[in-house]
Amino acid sequence: MKIDFSTIQKLFVENGLELEASQYQALEVYGEFLVEYNEKVNLTSITEPIEIWKKHFLDSIYPLKLADIPVDSSMIDVGTGAGFPSVPMAIYRNDLKITMLDSLQKRINFLEQLAVKTGLNSWQCIHGRAEDIGKDLEYREKYDIAVARAVASLPVLCEYCMPFVKVGGSFIALKGPNENAVDAANAVSELGGEIMNEIPYNICGDDRKLIVIGKVSQTPTKYPRRSKRIQQMHL
Repeated sequence: MKIDFSTIQKLFVENGLELEASQYQALEVYGEFLVEYNEKVNLTSITEPIEIWKKHFLDSIYPLKLADIPVDSSMIDVGTGAGFPSVPMAIYRNDLKITMLDSLQKRINFLEQLAVKTGLNSWQCIHGRAEDIGKDLEYREKYDIAVARAVASLPVLCEYCMPFVKVGGSFIALKGPNENAVDAANAVSELGGEIMNEIPYNICGDDRKLIVIGKVSQTPTKYPRRSKRIQQMHL
């Protein structure tokens, strides 16, 4: 996928971020393997190298600049897909303890092979549905941070993600510009959360929004509900 280091370093600096050579190299391996694997398993519609850097890698890493994520935080990426945003975050912040959850085994297979290729094998991959794993006591309310870059509406995402967050932690949603935290206010309150911050920003000409929800009390045990019920009945 090769784009030279100086070009990518300049891209990061223009967005207020530093990039080390080792981080660049790991992300290059990631991008090359993503394009290669995508030929047999559909993981992304974005395959041009510079677009991968902008719309996958930089887009995933930039929230680390905006949100306060303490050193050595445990993080679960709910509906991770091809590893966004958590894998670029883990490459950029190797102190983070990452768990990636996805319902499709073919994506988990990709991520497990990616771990070997990058040598960054400290993350954990889980195959399962968020509504099932979120009730499993091994994972429920065990994480400092939950993240999601999924396309579901914010109230739906909250129900999938908040059960994983321990009290005192936070759910960080990477969203488009047209969703507002207030639209999920009822869900946030019911799930034990509190809206902490809503940060609009622009990256490479695209408007984005980061919504940070703090976990202030335990999520009632009836949540998350079954997927169809979540979709039909927003909190």
